[in-house]
Amino acid sequence: MEPEFYRQLHEQGIISDASFEKVKHKHQNVLFSLHWELKTILYLGVTLLSGGLGTLIYKNIDTIGHQVILALIALVSASSFFYCSKHVLPFSKDKVASPNTSFDYVLLLGAITMVSFAGYIQYQYNIFGNNYGLATLFPMLALFYIAHRFDHLGILSMAIVSLGLWMGLTVTPKKLLSYGTFNSQTIIGTYLTFGVLLLIAGFLTQRYDFKKHFKFSYHHYGVHVTYIALYAGYFYNYQKGTDLLFLAGVIALTAYLYFDSLKTLSYYFMVITVLYGYFGVCCLIVRLCMLFQSGEAFSVGILAFLLSGVGLILLLIELSKKMRGHDRF
Repeated sequence: MEPEFYRQLHEQGIISDASFEKVKHKHQNVLFSLHWELKTILYLGVTLLSGGLGTLIYKNIDTIGHQVILALIALVSASSFFYCSKHVLPFSKDKVASPNTSFDYVLLLGAITMVSFAGYIQYQYNIFGNNYGLATLFPMLALFYIAHRFDHLGILSMAIVSLGLWMGLTVTPKKLLSYGTFNSQTIIGTYLTFGVLLLIAGFLTQRYDFKKHFKFSYHHYGVHVTYIALYAGYFYNYQKGTDLLFLAGVIALTAYLYFDSLKTLSYYFMVITVLYGYFGVCCLIVRLCMLFQSGEAFSVGILAFLLSGVGLILLLIELSKKMRGHDRF
């Protein structure tokens, strides 16, 4: 209730002077939420702890010994997972709240140290040989399991990135990685597959009502990776006969995401879908100008750019008005 309402009650004699003073004092000293500040500090604490341990190990590697380092990392990881296993709530296909404030951060520490342990043991003892894809497979599967069992969006993001790394290392020769050349149809196809898999995963969370709140993470990565792979394929195959197939993929993806964003009332995905789709329109305009190669064609192209830019702004404004107050993520 507003302070003015209490003042009226006080003037009418409904509440006493003492009660009115208490109400005034309460409204003059409104509590300030430190929720996000504390979460930020805790996340920074986990990050700094991980970085500090890494720096300590790096500077004292000769005196500590590899076995001691591995044992220390394994101990931290195992202790973190033991704590979380003791406090985790029963599994549910819906969103599960954290049992306490420290739970998410202890779990994150356990996941980071687990990945560090897997990377360290591969680097030092080369247990998987040159099969780097296999070396990243087991941590990736573990991260996906942990994310779903403990309902942690941060670890889900780590798992998604690990999936992309695993797929890239599986199809990319070591020599190609060494030279840093990624202008390859194979790599474009791989990451196009990666993006489509994430989009399908996001769709399945809604279709089967299983961890529906994970859809944002799947689509966040999937949309960007798929669009970038489609445009990379378009430019790589430009005028090779298959470039228009990639542009058709852009159109199909834009249509799907546009209607899905309207259905879910997601202004974020609506905006990035419209922007990526508009880039496809620009590609078509340039292609038509290059096809005719005349002064009139380039003049029309410049006019089309101006008009489409204005149309894009008006469309975003209209969508903002339509979704105002309804954006879910």
